[in-house]
Amino acid sequence: MRIKKILLLSGGPSRERKVSILSGKAVYQALKQLKYNVVRVDPSSKYSNFIKYNCDIAFNALHGQFGEDGIIQSILEKQKIPYTHSGVKSSATAMDKVKSKKKFIINNIKTPKFKIIKKLSDLNNKISRNKFVLKPINEGSSVGVLIYKNIKDIDQSKIKDSLNKYKQLLQEEFIEGKEVQAAVMGNKAIGAIEIRPNRKFYDYNAKYSLKAKTKHIMPAAVEKKTYQKVLQIALKAHQCLKCKGITRSDFRVTKDNKIFILETNTQPGMTNLSLVPEIAEYKGISFKQLVKWIVLDASLNR
Repeated sequence: MRIKKILLLSGGPSRERKVSILSGKAVYQALKQLKYNVVRVDPSSKYSNFIKYNCDIAFNALHGQFGEDGIIQSILEKQKIPYTHSGVKSSATAMDKVKSKKKFIINNIKTPKFKIIKKLSDLNNKISRNKFVLKPINEGSSVGVLIYKNIKDIDQSKIKDSLNKYKQLLQEEFIEGKEVQAAVMGNKAIGAIEIRPNRKFYDYNAKYSLKAKTKHIMPAAVEKKTYQKVLQIALKAHQCLKCKGITRSDFRVTKDNKIFILETNTQPGMTNLSLVPEIAEYKGISFKQLVKWIVLDASLNR
């Protein structure tokens, strides 16, 4: 298929709207440099009609719910518009932290112990007698993440607010170690980067604000064998979730080189602080080349 006109989807109704707009701006500039005719659309509804734009493919630069949970993918499938990144089922599974963890466990990929929390009394010391994480099951960019030293340390009102907002949370064992994130491009893991935030953890501000002064170490400062193992696991996660295109998997690597996967992201950020473009650049793939590869990888029926 010869691609001339591209529908660029960014913004959207999720809590990651601002990040998506930034990704969209960066992608738009690259697409224009590549001489594509680009139509930018900020979708807000499952009833969106994209056929009227008469585009060859859709470049999905949406993040969070609606954009990477299978909904926009279903719309594009129904309207028979080829699109970038993962398909309906893989997007939905990867976005759901419980479903993806179950997939990891079945495929012998280590992931932190976890439990679904629907009410305060569900919080469990057995998950971790020390530090633990509470987070929404289907959000990204560390939206809604809470970290506590122990059960006694919890802020009950804050947790109740989170339960009211998200209905249920994931309680997850906190793994002490290095924060390492690996990118997969097609059927190859291309590299892993280490993140060293100056904040308590790699939260929303640490990810998207220059003022946070988060350190990016590329390649990740781990032993060579561990580095290769991280890449192998990232590819295995990508494949067991049946993902397509680009993914980024997030890991914790302990002092004794145990590797735990936290999640796999099917719509990695494309901002100036995003990790996949940085990993790609280290491998000699410019941002423009990365965008072109994603465009040519667009398809239907996944």
